[in-house]
Amino acid sequence: MTAAAGHRVVPCQPPSSGSPGPGGDEDASFDGPAGDSSDGSSGGSSGGPGGGSPGGDGTPPEDRRRVFRRRLITLTIIVLLIGVPAGYLVISASQSRRSGMDKEAEASAQGLREDWPSGMQRRIFELPVPGNAVGVQYYETNNWKASRMYLKFRTTSAGLDRFLSGVGTGRAALETGKVTISERDVKITGWVFGPGVDWAGTVHRNEDPRPTQDITVNMTDPASPVVYVVSSATP
Repeated sequence: MTAAAGHRVVPCQPPSSGSPGPGGDEDASFDGPAGDSSDGSSGGSSGGPGGGSPGGDGTPPEDRRRVFRRRLITLTIIVLLIGVPAGYLVISASQSRRSGMDKEAEASAQGLREDWPSGMQRRIFELPVPGNAVGVQYYETNNWKASRMYLKFRTTSAGLDRFLSGVGTGRAALETGKVTISERDVKITGWVFGPGVDWAGTVHRNEDPRPTQDITVNMTDPASPVVYVVSSATP
């Protein structure tokens, strides 16, 4: 009893989770060999053969073909955005010019139209046809460079004066023996300005965009002159 009283009593501690229980086998806490445990942990971290990613963000590097294809598509879009509008403008200008030439050729083939130009046409081309005019013929052509009105009529001496005054000129401006209609306009209209006729002509010029009139008059019969006019306006 005396010896027992001299010793401290140590409380009984519960066994730890890593310690084997009483009478237990230390190897019983392992499910398998140490090699199996290490293989499982290493396999989970590596993700298997080829599971590792070359990129830091987990995205594989872009293939060269894909890069080339993307750049090619971008270049094609840029070319279309720039080239299509420019091509359209060139084609449009070419068509406009060709259309104007076709209209002139068509007018030349059909000849002058036997009628009065409309009031708007007379105002635009500044052609104050006198009210007593007879045998009025005209046609109009338009292209990308200029618009023209071709006009022919017969009037009286007083009617000629009114016409010239309305244009902004006068009989004194007419030069005897002068034909002011160009060869180009002669080919289009079919007008003939041959010898044996008392021709007189003048050119009345205005600042753009107002038209300029090339006027030639057959004065063989002063009481019944025939007036030829080409009024050209530049847009």
